[in-house]
Amino acid sequence: MEDVGEFLHRAKSGRLIFHLSAQVGGGSILVDSKGRRLGRVVELIGPSSHPYASVAPTSSRVGGKKGDRVFLNK
Repeated sequence: MEDVGEFLHRAKSGRLIFHLSAQVGGGSILVDSKGRRLGRVVELIGPSSHPYASVAPTSSRVGGKKGDRVFLNK
């Protein structure tokens, strides 16, 4: 697993918002530190050097605390 960023918050739309520290493509699957699937990247927002990712969660129970690390499922 590759560390690619951190959790920020859940948007009103229900999507999860992450601040990325590495390149991630649209459609990528993000997981938590235990390897549990958080969701699929739907949209990248902001500057290409440090974008934010809008992620469609795998379920309504998925979430986290601000600052929780997120990883790319390879």
